Amino acid sequence: MTIEEVIKKTVENCSDADTNLIKLAYDFAEEAHRGQKRKSGENYIQHSLQTAYGLAQMKADCASIVAGLLHDVPEDTKYTLKDIEKDFGKEISQLVKGITKLGKIKYRGIERYRESLKKMILAMAQDIRVIIIKVSDRLHNLKTLEFLPPEKQKRIAQESLEIYAPIAGLLGIERLKWQMEDICFKYLYPEKYNKLEYKYEVEKKVERQRYIQRVKGILKKRLKEEKNINFSIESRMKHLYSIYRKMQLKDRPFNEIYDVFALRVVTDNISDCYKILGLIHDIWKPKPGHFKDYISVPKPNGYRSLHTTVFGPDGKATEFQIRTKKMDDEAKFGIAAHWHYKTKGFENKKEQPKWIQEILELQRGSKDANDFIKKIKLDVFQNRIFVFSPKGDVFELPEKSTPIDFAYAVHTDIGNKASIAIVNEKMSTLDHKLKNGDLVEIRIDKNRKGPNHNWIKFVRSKKAREKIKQNSQKIGIRKFLPKI
Repeated sequence: MTIEEVIKKTVENCSDADTNLIKLAYDFAEEAHRGQKRKSGENYIQHSLQTAYGLAQMKADCASIVAGLLHDVPEDTKYTLKDIEKDFGKEISQLVKGITKLGKIKYRGIERYRESLKKMILAMAQDIRVIIIKVSDRLHNLKTLEFLPPEKQKRIAQESLEIYAPIAGLLGIERLKWQMEDICFKYLYPEKYNKLEYKYEVEKKVERQRYIQRVKGILKKRLKEEKNINFSIESRMKHLYSIYRKMQLKDRPFNEIYDVFALRVVTDNISDCYKILGLIHDIWKPKPGHFKDYISVPKPNGYRSLHTTVFGPDGKATEFQIRTKKMDDEAKFGIAAHWHYKTKGFENKKEQPKWIQEILELQRGSKDANDFIKKIKLDVFQNRIFVFSPKGDVFELPEKSTPIDFAYAVHTDIGNKASIAIVNEKMSTLDHKLKNGDLVEIRIDKNRKGPNHNWIKFVRSKKAREKIKQNSQKIGIRKFLPKI
C-alpha cells in the first residue's frame, strides 16, 4: 500500500488542500514510525496506510483519513497529541485522542473490560467518526491475526465478533462487517469454517456460477428491451458466517440453505428501481412473503434497497436486490458514504443515528458497566424490524419482538392494559414473533390494573422489560421475575 493509492481513492471527496494535508500526515507518520515493524515483519506505516485506505473507500472526510494515518503516533512513538495539534489542528488531534483512548481497551479481567467498553461506546456519542476510524483500524488488525499467538488471536476475534462487527453493522458498513465476521469465524471455529468453506467454494461453486450466469442473461435481455433504463447486474455471495448462522438458527444442513447468493441490480433512480422490480416479477413468479421495501422504510442504519425472492429457472429460489448507485455505496460503506452524498463533505458529521441516542439512554438507566453492556447487547447490537400501526405509523423494534413490545412502543398505558393482539388483520397470541412490515393492532382491557409479569419471559425491547419490572415491583412480585 502506498500513499498515492490512498490519495487516488480520495479524489471525489477531498480538495487539493485536503490532499496536501493527507500527504503531510503521511510524511509525519512515516517519520514517527520509522524503524518500527509489525509482528508480520512489514513496516509499521503499512498499518496506518491500510487504515486510511479503508476510510477513503468509505468516502470518509479528510480529517478522518488524516487521523487514520496518525492514529498510533501518540501511543507508539516519541510524538505527542500536542505535536499533532500543533501541525494538524484541534479537530484532528481530538479524533486521534479518541482513537488512542479506544486503543487502551484490552482484556484484563471482565470488570475492567466492561468498564473500558462502556467508555468506548459512549465515545461514539461525542464524534461518531472516532468509531468509524477504529473499525477500519480493527479490520486491518484482524487481517494480520495469523502473526499473533493463538490465545491472543481468539481474544481479539471474540471481542471483534461481539462488539466491533455489530457496530460496523449499526453504522451500515456492511462491507467491513462481513469481512470482520468471516475472519473471526475462521479463528474462533476453525473446523466449522474449513468444512463450510469447502462446501461453499469447492463442491457447489461451478454449479452456482453457471446458474447465476443463466439468470443474468435472461434478465439482461429483458431489461435491454426497455428504453431509458441504465443498469448493471452483479452477484453477491453471502459470506460464510452469515450462512453458518442461518444453518444454526434454522437447524438445517448446508444443502438446505438455498439463499447463499443474491443478484444485485444497480440503476440510476428510484423510479427505475420499481420498474425493474416489476419486470423481474413479470419474468419469474415472486415467492410469497419475501418482498421487502427498504426504500420506502429504510433500516435504522440508513440501508435502502428493494429485496425480492422469486422462483427462478427450474423453480430455484433466487434473491434480487435493486437499488441506485447512491444506495449501493451507502450499503457498502455506511454512514460515511451517506454524509458524503448528503453534503459532499462533513458539515453534518455529528449527525447521529437513532441508536446513538438509545445508547445514551441505556447508559443513564444502567446500574453499572456490567448492566450497561448487557443491555447494549440485548437492545442495540441486534437486527431491527419495522411494524405498522393501523394509522400507518412506523415503529422500530428489536428482531423477534412481540405485540407486547409493540404495545409499549406505542404507549406505556397501551402496554400495561394490552389484552388482544391483531396481526395482519388476524387474531394473534401476545407472544407471537413479529416480522418486518407486519400491521399490528392492540386492544386493551380498561379494567386491567397492570401487565402480566410472565410477559417478561418473551418481550425483547428495553422499554417493555423495564415497564413490566416496574409494575411487578409495585405489586410485590419482584422475587418471581427471571433474571434477564
